[in-house]
Amino acid sequence: MTIGPNTSHRDLCRQLDGIYDEGEARAVIRLLLEEGYGLSWADVLCDGLSQMTDSQRQNLSEQMNRLCEGEPVQYVLGFETFLGRRFKVSPAVLIPRPETEELCQWVTAPSRSSILDIGTGSGCIAVSLATMFPQAQVSAWDLSEEALDVARENAEHANVRVAFRRQDALCPPDDEEVWDIIVSNPPYICEREQTEMSATVLSHEPHAALFVPDDDPLLFYRAIARYAAKSLKPNGLLYFEINPHYADSLCQMLKNYGFIDISQKTDLFGKLRFIRAKKQKT
Repeated sequence: MTIGPNTSHRDLCRQLDGIYDEGEARAVIRLLLEEGYGLSWADVLCDGLSQMTDSQRQNLSEQMNRLCEGEPVQYVLGFETFLGRRFKVSPAVLIPRPETEELCQWVTAPSRSSILDIGTGSGCIAVSLATMFPQAQVSAWDLSEEALDVARENAEHANVRVAFRRQDALCPPDDEEVWDIIVSNPPYICEREQTEMSATVLSHEPHAALFVPDDDPLLFYRAIARYAAKSLKPNGLLYFEINPHYADSLCQMLKNYGFIDISQKTDLFGKLRFIRAKKQKT
């Protein structure tokens, strides 16, 4: 798309027909112009686009072309806001979601806790917890070196210390009683659920961080729970973001591994989205 002095915000929104509905397209364009160019929506409605420089119009043209290919606006901008802080994002990591903010806010950590985030992605959980609990020792794992690069940059930008490590959650180390808290938002969407998902997600976000086999939806939860049963200290807490379809099966699995005080929590959309469990004191 070529942006000229007479291009309006309506022209930009119309370019996204077929990708978003009218309201979504307007929200995407508003976010792009506000965050990328410092234009308030009032500026935009008052022909603020006509005040752009040639360089800005060229940059906006390139960004619109990416949006027209279905690329999420967060990747186009290069960041997403999570708990009030900007986190760098790229196609190597999932875009942080609002419900995951609630997972972080549910975590309670005593002073000088040892906290592990499994499957850190952008680092939004680990960095946020390190900010919320500055006396804690926070560690984070991911299998993707590209994701860890993004997470390290986010930790550096937030000026917090997080010990990042390349680690496969399905093959964890043989640790015993080293963590007070383990938090994880692992892959939990079954492959058959792809038909219910946005094309922008399917075409651009990393599938390895999203999907599990249809015949084993608890694949990552099982591996992490087995690891947590050994590696959590007595009375340590395990926090999961979950697929609501498998909440009952997950709770039963946690009981089978000896966890107690299993709690469930809904997200801001009213969906059962989080589980917390305690390691029984021996």
